[in-house]
Amino acid sequence: MIRPRAEADLQFRHVDTREGFRQVEEVQVEAWGMTTEHPVPSALQRALEDNGGLILGAFDGDRLAGFSLGFLGREHGRLFHYSHMTAVRPRYRSHRLGFRLKLYQREEVLRQGLKEVRWTFDPLQSKNATLNVRRLGARPETYHVHYYGEMGSEVNRGLATDRLKVRWELTSPGVVARVEGRYPSLEQDRARWRASEPTVRSEPHPSGVRVPTDVTPPSGAQVTVEIPHDLATVRDREPAAVPRWREATRTAFNACFEAGYRVDDVAVIPDGSEQRTFYFLSKERRRAPRTGARRG
Repeated sequence: MIRPRAEADLQFRHVDTREGFRQVEEVQVEAWGMTTEHPVPSALQRALEDNGGLILGAFDGDRLAGFSLGFLGREHGRLFHYSHMTAVRPRYRSHRLGFRLKLYQREEVLRQGLKEVRWTFDPLQSKNATLNVRRLGARPETYHVHYYGEMGSEVNRGLATDRLKVRWELTSPGVVARVEGRYPSLEQDRARWRASEPTVRSEPHPSGVRVPTDVTPPSGAQVTVEIPHDLATVRDREPAAVPRWREATRTAFNACFEAGYRVDDVAVIPDGSEQRTFYFLSKERRRAPRTGARRG
């Protein structure tokens, strides 16, 4: 059995060889349990890496432990890096590798002269939400319904591929604070949770997992959207609840965004013997018009 090295031993560098590209395909299959879905092929990876894209790897010796793959994006004349995927082999998931890959990506994107990264993630995945919003300081801005259509991978089994699209403003004070490890305390999270209006209400099921029971329109200055703390456990113990969570959170996020709320944090709250995960949203302040300036 191959044992992953200690966290400090992993080496971060560009993936730029045929063997490296082959391993990127391999990691995609391992990380997401691809069955009928095809990984991004080596030839396309070569084209991306050689022409402004970034394929960044974390290596355990010659073995690729995880990677981030992205390319140049453009919207309304503004350039940014679009991070299409970040994946880690299952045996390396205890090494904070997703976080470290994103920090390496941040360095390389800034080196390119860009200050913004965008990507999508499944809003029901608690660990991804915590990484992207809590630890990295990225801010979800758009909710996409069934964004990728049907996908042939285990992580998407029986579930519409709804996604949140986030914007990561690499040099903003909020992002700098989060990547440096400055977060609200548990006491502050608890206080905010208690002061916020829930949009998704849930209750424990006899199977031992929470299921959504009701969705209410957002009200007040601060609201929450609850998601499963562990979607895989819900899928195993109460599979019928998985699409219910998708529908409930889809309704809640769309209602919140339409009403002018924006996600500004994610927190895991201990509640008795449970761990529960919540998005925190607040009313977006109306910004003054800007002229002749580029944000970011």
